[in-house]
Amino acid sequence: MSVRIGGQRPPLNVSWRRALSPTGNAGDAVFRGLMFFAALLILLIVGGMIVALAAKSMLSIREFGFGFLTSREWNPVKGEFGALPFVYGTVVSSLIALLISVPLSLGIAIFLVEQAPRSLARPITFLVELLAAIPSVVYGVWGIFVLAPFLRVHVEPPLARWFGWLPLFRGSITGIGLLTGGIILAIMVTPIISAVVRDVLSAVPNSQREAALALGATKWETTRVVLVNGAPGIAGAVILGLGRALGETMAVTMVIGNRAQISASLFEPSYTIASAIANEFTEATQDLHLSSLVELGLILFLVTFVVNGVARVLVWNVTRKTGTV
Repeated sequence: MSVRIGGQRPPLNVSWRRALSPTGNAGDAVFRGLMFFAALLILLIVGGMIVALAAKSMLSIREFGFGFLTSREWNPVKGEFGALPFVYGTVVSSLIALLISVPLSLGIAIFLVEQAPRSLARPITFLVELLAAIPSVVYGVWGIFVLAPFLRVHVEPPLARWFGWLPLFRGSITGIGLLTGGIILAIMVTPIISAVVRDVLSAVPNSQREAALALGATKWETTRVVLVNGAPGIAGAVILGLGRALGETMAVTMVIGNRAQISASLFEPSYTIASAIANEFTEATQDLHLSSLVELGLILFLVTFVVNGVARVLVWNVTRKTGTV
């Protein structure tokens, strides 16, 4: 049923256009439909991945239940599988990476936004972001031939001598282990954290800096004001870096030692979830072994999905206040 305008029916083509788009433009309606389909496709892909991983891991879930997360045993020959050593290695290596990279990333971002002249900030920004473009396997090769020997000779022996009374710095010194994996991760996540923190600090209005300076604050005190206002976004950047560290595979696999054990020493080899999947997936011949590896992938997927979601919310909380994205 058409609506009369001024006592006359609108042309059929006008009614058709209005049905497709409020603006009466068929092109706008087609464009809106395509964009909606693209957004919906992403949701379908994510949902499909979760469903597929859950279906393939159902055998392991039925066999071990919640005990899969608490068991230390990983023995494909006996058919015993537990994820705790991999969860431990993933969490500890990621925490080491954050302890190293967060102060470094904050320093880089503060210098580039608050201190450095534009002529110097641009090339440094390019060099820092270039680190994110280096392939993971290149970091791994560098870790094996440069970082691991350096740690074995110059870093781990002094740590064992000075802090050997702590369980963290005991054990055999080989240069391959949790500490090396954590340092590699720190180098890899530093460009990500520093880039996001730089955007967050840039989003803080200049009026806040000018107000602090007008009240007699020093440059450092003004920077502290900026950091306080950007704290939620900085937290989001850190969590975003954590998400990257949790899922990193190749570089960590090459330097962490790949031993399914839980040890308090940072010098001992360990294993991460991503490394276990990369190493054993092609060798898994038993259905239960394959299903256990898929369940590890499901756990890692859900954890990184939640971590990245929280990070985006925290960063958005800062950028929306200034109208930036």
